[in-house]
Amino acid sequence: MPAEGVEMIRLAAVSALALAAVPASAGFQSPPPPPPPILLPPAPPAVPQQPAPLVQSACTAPEYRAFDFWIGEWDVYSNGGSTRIATSSIEAMFMGCAIRETWKPLKGGGGGSFSHYDKERGHWRQMWVDSSGMRVDFDGGPAEGQMVLTGPASGDKGKLTRMTFTPHADGSIRQHGEQSADQGGSWATSFDFIYRPRKAGEK
Repeated sequence: MPAEGVEMIRLAAVSALALAAVPASAGFQSPPPPPPPILLPPAPPAVPQQPAPLVQSACTAPEYRAFDFWIGEWDVYSNGGSTRIATSSIEAMFMGCAIRETWKPLKGGGGGSFSHYDKERGHWRQMWVDSSGMRVDFDGGPAEGQMVLTGPASGDKGKLTRMTFTPHADGSIRQHGEQSADQGGSWATSFDFIYRPRKAGEK
């Protein structure tokens, strides 16, 4: 290669090295620094939620509690018998202002009732209806530790039915039904049941 060519290659290499040695900032400006973060004011403290006001039952007087001994889940037997004939669920309803009965005989059918203390009349009332469409309205109240309810006999307005519920020390309850054909002058037994607390898990 001629000397002139060699010299030109050497000068080009020197120029390239000189350009590489120049700092990048010499020909370019660095980007501006990021803006400072915006500081937001602290959030106000959370206002604690107030608990919902408790709704007080209007049925707290002792008169409304006179039939509470009947509330529960029961197996029902004929008095003196050992064969279960029905189950019965007795529930407090409407914050203690009523008691609902669901009567389920093992041979089918069934019925139920609502019982409540009538403050205006000063006594207890019960309305019974069953799968035959029969309805009976009873009135009464507590007497000597029992609940006694009386109403017209089903299908015969000339007769009366009286039901007496008696709690026993062993936790059972006797429901004794009687009928009168002379408007309460004399009474004869029409049914006699024993309610025993149902065992846990029993159907």
